[in-house]
Amino acid sequence: MTNELPSSHHTSYIYRVSYSSLTITFLGTGTSAGVPMIACDCPVCTSPDKKDKRLRSSIMIQSEKTTLVVDSGPDFRYQMLRAGVKHLDAIIFTHSHKDHVAGLDDVRAFNFFSQLPMQVYASDATQEVIIREFPYAFYESKYPGLPDIKLNTIGMESFMVGDIEVTPILVWHLKMPVLGFRFGAFTYITDASRIEDAEMEKIRGSEVLVLNALRKEKHISHFSLDESIEIAKKLQVPQCYLTHMSHQMGKHAEVEAELPDGIHFAYDGLVIKV
Repeated sequence: MTNELPSSHHTSYIYRVSYSSLTITFLGTGTSAGVPMIACDCPVCTSPDKKDKRLRSSIMIQSEKTTLVVDSGPDFRYQMLRAGVKHLDAIIFTHSHKDHVAGLDDVRAFNFFSQLPMQVYASDATQEVIIREFPYAFYESKYPGLPDIKLNTIGMESFMVGDIEVTPILVWHLKMPVLGFRFGAFTYITDASRIEDAEMEKIRGSEVLVLNALRKEKHISHFSLDESIEIAKKLQVPQCYLTHMSHQMGKHAEVEAELPDGIHFAYDGLVIKV
């Protein structure tokens, strides 16, 4: 299968929102190594501030009827326990890197209590990696207790998960296509270093934008702090939260105080309503 996704040629978008509001929980806001990073004694990794403790990036989105998670990284089990999640309808994947897919095996608990397969939404390229990393979940004859997963293919068209409409946004992680997602007035983008103009237009009009910002210094495959701030200002999004941050960004409290109005650092456990 190809590792590319088709680009969208639309310039205007209509979002058919059938829910009154969404609740977004930041399950993790760190980069692939997490914060603190193993064996690091820097001021951020040794900070006592809870907002400087960052699990691998993921969010939970809830309407009155539907609960979904974007990405299930290595910390997925603990994130579900910490957030007290009892029911999960679906997992939507941005891309196939380990820090975004490694915890998928732990959907077994949801399978057990719901007696239903977990609905997983991913591009063809991400599905290939999921099947390769968790082949036992897709055997025709499975040992009892193994994950039960139903794969659903994401293209570039909007789709529904329960009563939540999801619009994919194609971004680039250096040369790798990654999917961001718009949910009504809320847009979530992680692991991006470039967004083409046509896809940028899908973000315009959002009330809240979540955007990755790895560190202050420029990076080859992630937006820097200044690059993310520039995008938020260009799109005139009222509220922007930054995520997927490394220990190189600095302490939450110190850098947060320097950010422009309307731009904030997300942190693990933060809950917002849109």
